[in-house]
Amino acid sequence: MVITYYGGECFKIQTGDTVVVFNPAGKGATPPAGSKPVRFGADIALVSLKDKSFDGTEHLSSSTKAPFVISGPGEYEVQDIFIKGFMTETTYGGAKKINTVYSILFDGIALTFLGPLGSVEEINDTIKGGVGKTDILFVPIGDGDVLGPKEANKASLAFGASVVIPMHYEEGGKAGTLKTFLKEHGGESIKPLEKLTLKKKDLEGKEGEVVVLTAAAR
Repeated sequence: MVITYYGGECFKIQTGDTVVVFNPAGKGATPPAGSKPVRFGADIALVSLKDKSFDGTEHLSSSTKAPFVISGPGEYEVQDIFIKGFMTETTYGGAKKINTVYSILFDGIALTFLGPLGSVEEINDTIKGGVGKTDILFVPIGDGDVLGPKEANKASLAFGASVVIPMHYEEGGKAGTLKTFLKEHGGESIKPLEKLTLKKKDLEGKEGEVVVLTAAAR
């Protein structure tokens, strides 16, 4: 599995020829929530919240791929990838909205993606029970409309993730929210990676290890 970050909350998860994308930015997206749209083919696109910073799925088609778009709670199976979406109510951009927390089993690895989650209190027992063991957790740390660094740390502990990947912060790793989040985890000296490449066996023995990814060129 190869995980590539494109800023905001946009990630490409790829195993072989299969591509899954989380929260692709659309035109007009603004940092730290989103960035410029990515333009490549995807098999599956997951959208947590209806907003231009997370819903640019129209840019994910190519001559050989057009994404199956999932944009809400439910249970899905697409190309042998199992997906669960759990609803949370949040306030984003001054308005009450529905956010979807996604749990995905892809290539034997359990991914949990929180989207622009606004509060740790939104992570109820139904979500924790439905998600189960999390190998990799994607957590927002940008403060404001989403979790702040300290709340993001609590969310990480709630899911008992092996690896934690922060998102939704200013690019370049210079934002105070990232520094504060890393301090909470005791990992201020973590060196950002261009991409994360791993297999299920690589997760053995890891407990809450933070991985910071730099935003790839679009």
